[in-house]
Amino acid sequence: MAIQYAAVTPPPLPKCAATDIRPRRYLILLSRQGKVRLAKWFTTLSPKDKAKIVKDVSQLVLARRTRMCNFIEYKDTKIVYRRYASLFFIAGCASEDNELITLEIIHRYVEQMDKYYGNVCELDIIFSFTKAYYMLDELLLAGELQESSKKNVLRCIGQQDSLEDMEVEDEVTKLM
Repeated sequence: MAIQYAAVTPPPLPKCAATDIRPRRYLILLSRQGKVRLAKWFTTLSPKDKAKIVKDVSQLVLARRTRMCNFIEYKDTKIVYRRYASLFFIAGCASEDNELITLEIIHRYVEQMDKYYGNVCELDIIFSFTKAYYMLDELLLAGELQESSKKNVLRCIGQQDSLEDMEVEDEVTKLM
């Protein structure tokens, strides 16, 4: 006589707002004059669509006063932005995403850049934009939070710097 087992599926786990992190669609650093200093796209768009989004979003954000809310509805996305000194950090995410998590990710990115550059300014990003992109890539992967530890991100950036220094030393020794 064979024993028969009933197929039992466990109930789905409840969603927790803190762990329900959906990808961001883009992150743009914009100067007060409206110049794009850094743009990272996590979705595939044509250059024409990207330019339209940058133009529309920059007009929306730059026209707002300092005491206004940091969240704007734009088409099918939600724009989350924050101003630090002369730069606006703008993230576009899905309308159902948690805007406070996105705001925290922006703040985490700024904190990491402050640690690395020592009080980051617009010129730091202009002259070493590759480091700014590298920091962003360590923090976000495909629009999702990859590494929340500031120490781990800064350690990875330090390792990258040492690798670059070793490459420069190798090039100099080859020339001699």
